[in-house]
Formats: sequence, structure tokens, C-alpha cells
Amino acid sequence: MLTYNQMVVHMELSDGEVDRIFRALADRTRRDILRRTLQAEQSVSALAAAYDVSFAAVQKHVAVLEAAQLVVKRAEGRERLVRAHPDTIARARRLLGEYERMWRARIDRLDELLAEDP
Repeated sequence: MLTYNQMVVHMELSDGEVDRIFRALADRTRRDILRRTLQAEQSVSALAAAYDVSFAAVQKHVAVLEAAQLVVKRAEGRERLVRAHPDTIARARRLLGEYERMWRARIDRLDELLAEDP
């Protein structure tokens, strides 16, 4: 049974968006790129220098994060700058909060049922 708040969060994020966000966050390198871009806007070149993978691999990681709307990429001259998109992160956090509230309510109800049992 969905509560009103869960319905609002689900309206904010489609199932496809939720899938893209959590698939993007499933990778350690992408989580680190997101962390770095939350701290400050970074060029793709600077990001690539931080990892022991090819520039093309970092570009692909950034593309996955961008498709999930976790980062925004913009051109400045020849550089491609990447910054985190905190609104999407906040929306995902609200969704996780709704799941947490749902499970806590179920656990509370189970506790009540167990307390009633002689």
C-alpha cells in the first residue's frame, strides 16, 4: 500500500529514472566522480587524471552519470566541465527515505504483533 508521500516521490522519479540513478551509483568510480563534482566543478581531463583508466573510460562514466541526471556537463572552450546535479540526488534521497519509512512501519507493526502474542 502506497502512502501519499510515496506517490509524490514516485511522480517525481519515473521507474526508468530510478533505474538509471541506482545503476549509475552502483559503480565505485562513478560514485567517486560524483563526490568530486559535488565538491567542485571538474573538467573531464582532470577527472581522467585521477583514475588509472583511460580518458575514454572516464568519459563513459561521466556519460552514464549524465544520463542519470546526476551530473551536468557543459562546454567551456575546448574543455568539458562536469558538476553534480544536487536536485536529482535530493530526489533519490527522498525516495530512499520513503522506503525507509515504509520498512520501519512494517517493523513497528511486527513488534506490536509480537508484543500481543502471549
